[in-house]
Amino acid sequence: MREHRSPYVLVRQEGWDLVNRLYYGDNLGVLREHIPDNSVDLVYLDPPFNSNANYNVLFKAPDGAGSQAQIEAFDDTWHWNESAEDSYWQVLHGENTEAARMLEAMRGFLGENDMMAYLAMMAIRLIELHRVLKPTGSLYLHCDPTASHYLKILLDAVFGATNFRNEIVWKRTSSANNPKRWGPVHDVILFSSKGEKYLWNKTLQNYDLKYIESKYRFNDDRGTYRLSDLTASGTRNGASGKPWKGFDPTPIGRHWGIPREILIEIGADHVTDTQEKLDAIDDAGYVYWTPGRAGKPGFPQLKRYVQDGQPIQSVIDDIPPVNSMAKERLGYPTQKPVALLERIIAASSNPGDVVLDPFCGCGTTVHAAQKLGRQWIGIDVTHLAVSLIERRLMNAFGKDVEFQTIGVPKDIGAARDLAARDKHEFEKWAIALIPDAQPFRGGKKGSDTGIDGIVYMRTEKNRTDKAIVEVKGGGVSVDQIHKLKSVIEREKALTGIFVTLNPPTRPMIAEAAAAGFAETVFGRIPRIQILTIEGLLDYREVARLPAIDSSSFKKAPKEKRQDQDSFGF
Repeated sequence: MREHRSPYVLVRQEGWDLVNRLYYGDNLGVLREHIPDNSVDLVYLDPPFNSNANYNVLFKAPDGAGSQAQIEAFDDTWHWNESAEDSYWQVLHGENTEAARMLEAMRGFLGENDMMAYLAMMAIRLIELHRVLKPTGSLYLHCDPTASHYLKILLDAVFGATNFRNEIVWKRTSSANNPKRWGPVHDVILFSSKGEKYLWNKTLQNYDLKYIESKYRFNDDRGTYRLSDLTASGTRNGASGKPWKGFDPTPIGRHWGIPREILIEIGADHVTDTQEKLDAIDDAGYVYWTPGRAGKPGFPQLKRYVQDGQPIQSVIDDIPPVNSMAKERLGYPTQKPVALLERIIAASSNPGDVVLDPFCGCGTTVHAAQKLGRQWIGIDVTHLAVSLIERRLMNAFGKDVEFQTIGVPKDIGAARDLAARDKHEFEKWAIALIPDAQPFRGGKKGSDTGIDGIVYMRTEKNRTDKAIVEVKGGGVSVDQIHKLKSVIEREKALTGIFVTLNPPTRPMIAEAAAAGFAETVFGRIPRIQILTIEGLLDYREVARLPAIDSSSFKKAPKEKRQDQDSFGF
C-alpha cells in the first residue's frame, strides 16, 4: 500500500541543519521521519501514565473551577489494542534483540493490559531515542513509581545496564495523606547514557541552610568555610604518596587528593607535580593547619567555601513544584519547574547542543533549553500543547527566540489534508484558531451536542459569558446555522462562531445576519459569526469577541538568556 504523506510533513534529509523545531504529531513518526541518527545531545521525556489520573487536563473555566474541557490526549493511548500489538511486533522484529527479549518476558509476566500497552509503546520510542542520541548523549526519563521499575528494566535493555547512571528522586510535594501507606511525595528520573564516555558538567546546587549552620563554622577574608580532607583513601607509590611539609599520608592508608576545581580557580591546573600543587593551594590560602603540639603545626586540611556550593545530588529536594501561585504557572497540571530542567540541561549538555523532548506538554524543556542557549526540538501529539508552547516562548523570550512549527496546517491545502485524514483532529485544530477557545469535553469523541468548542469570557466584573464554536470540515448548509442558533439559546451563550472549511452559502450568510446582535459593555457583537478556515489562516477574518479578562493559560514571565557560568562550572 502506498504511504500517504501530508503536504505539511517534512522528511528527514542528509545534511540536516537544525533550527529550533516544534512538531505537532505522534513522536514515533516524527523521530523516524525527521530526526537523523546521532544528532541529539540530550533527551528529556516525561511520558504520561497513571491509571487513576487524566494527565492532559489543560483548561479551567475563568472562575478557576474545572471546566468540561479536559484534554485527555492519552486517555485511549495506553490500552492493549491493535496499536499496542503493532508496537510490540515492531520491537520483536527490530534490530535490538535485547529489548525484544525483555519486552517478550514482560508480556509473559503482565499479560495484555494497560501497563503492558504502555511499555510496548514506550519500548519502540526508547529504541528510536537511542538511535538519535549522539555517542556522548544522555537520556533522562521522568516517571512516577507506578511504572518506574518496569521502565528501568526497559532502559537497561535498550541502552545497556552498564550505561545506567542514576536513579534521581525529585521531591515534588511536601506531604501526601494516603491511607495505609507511606505518603507518595516524589517522582523518579532515570538517567542513562548512550555510551561509556558521555558529556558531564560539574553542576552545583546550594547547600541546605541548616547544613551550613552546622558544618560551616569558620570564616576568613574569602568567606565562610568548613574543613575537609586533603587526602583520599588508598596508598600510592608515586608523588601523591610522598610526605609534604613533614606529613606522610601513607601510614593512615591515604594519599594526597587535591580537587581539580580549586587548582583551576587559582590558576594552577597546569601544574603536574603533586608537591607543587600542594604548595600552590597552601600559598593561595586553601589549606588549614590544625593546632599541633609543642609549637608544631597540626595535620593540613582543605578549606571548602560555602559559596562554591555542593555537586548536584541524586535526591532533589531544593526545587519545589510549580504551585498555583507561582509566576511560571501556566495552568497545565503536570507542569514541571523550569529550575528542574535547567539543572538537568546544565549537567548534561553545553551551549549550542541539541535538546529533545518527545512529550513536551507545556514546553518547560524547550523553555529551559532556550534560556540556557541550547538548540531544541519539542514534539507533542496535541495541537493545543503546541499552541501553548508557541505563546509561552513568545511571551518569555519575544524576538530573541526563533523556531519552526512543523505539522500544523499553515495553508488551506494542508487544512483540507488534515480534514480528510482525521476529522476529529481537524476540529480540535480549527478550534485553536479562535483565541482562547477550548474543545468541548476535552475534545473527546462522543454524541453530537452541537458544540465543538467554547470560549469563556469575563465581560463584566462579576459576569462570565461564553461563545459556542461549531466546526465543519465538509459540506455546509443553512440548516447548520439554524441548529447553531438553537444551541446558543439552549446554552444561554452570548454568541456562536461557525468555522467552516468550505465557503458558506448565501442563505447561510443571510440567516446568520438575521440572528441580530448581542449587547455587551464593550459594544455589540453578532449573535452568529461565520468564519472560514482560509480567512483565519490569512488573518483576513477574526472572531468578534468582547474583551476577555481571563485566559485558559497565564502568560509566561519574560526571561533573559542565562549563561552556563550561572551554574557554577
